[in-house]
Amino acid sequence: MILNALVERLKHRSKGDFKGRHFEASLILQAVSWYLRYPLSYRDIKELFLERGLEVDHSTLNRWALAYAPLIERRLRAFREPHCGSVRIDETYIRIRGQWRYL
Repeated sequence: MILNALVERLKHRSKGDFKGRHFEASLILQAVSWYLRYPLSYRDIKELFLERGLEVDHSTLNRWALAYAPLIERRLRAFREPHCGSVRIDETYIRIRGQWRYL
């Protein structure tokens, strides 16, 4: 679901990034997302593409992952939940087995 929205945004915003590629942007992003999300090798993804009737070399998948993984990561930052910048511990004493101990 998020991947489909990401693909549509990337196709419109960064047309230059996919210019001159033999395959469509959605197929490239699908292959890279499979590699990043699941414990698959490039040859496993190559076999998945062969089942779909597409012939892609494993070295091409490697180049796609190197080129587009940072792009995907930058775009997915918007979907991550923000976290607080610092953590402070107020208590210097904790209770261990019923006795108060100094940290």
